[in-house]
Amino acid sequence: MNKAFGNDDAAISDYVARTYVPEDEALAEIRARSTAAGLPDIQVAALDARHLEVLARLAGAGKAVEVGTLGGYSGLAILRGMGEGGTLDTIEIDPRHAEVAAESFRRAGVASRVRQHIGPGAKILPGLAASGPFDLVFIDADKESYPLYLDWAAANLRPGGVVILDNAFLFGHLHEPAQGQRATQIEAMQAVHDALARGGKFRATVLPTGEGLAVGVRV
Repeated sequence: MNKAFGNDDAAISDYVARTYVPEDEALAEIRARSTAAGLPDIQVAALDARHLEVLARLAGAGKAVEVGTLGGYSGLAILRGMGEGGTLDTIEIDPRHAEVAAESFRRAGVASRVRQHIGPGAKILPGLAASGPFDLVFIDADKESYPLYLDWAAANLRPGGVVILDNAFLFGHLHEPAQGQRATQIEAMQAVHDALARGGKFRATVLPTGEGLAVGVRV
């Protein structure tokens, strides 16, 4: 019998969390301070942060772009996987969120390796192209713009570079018809999966995390 996709056994989840301890004091502090500052509780899960770090290491990433900084939680995870010389360009539309992230990077001792950009990703990304090609692009922002962000990643990643997309399951709505309140998001996310799977620019898969983490390697 073929094995199922994913694992929703709470006991297994607890074992993995206790064994790998994906959230250390620095990450826990960012999560707590972000909550205290009123940021929405939408940063990546602790194990997903570990996924980001490991994937950055696997990619040998030296230059990365993040679309959606929030409080700096995922950005720090990516930087941990990049080595001392690695640099991160991270984009955040909300200035208040960017302030919290700046403090996160300062406390973690990585501020000198981060270039923060405030504004819509669609406006900022074109200006980053001159600094490419990049080794890794992490997308975790407005879902309607995921196709645009993926197109940018395809054009600005080196061969062998990695794109990672959070919320790949679209909060459980990915498979639904593109209609109703989430119609635009569903259409956009389905288009992204189609591009990753059949567009010819990536060899891709989906890690069955709680929200789904799509991963593509630029061919």
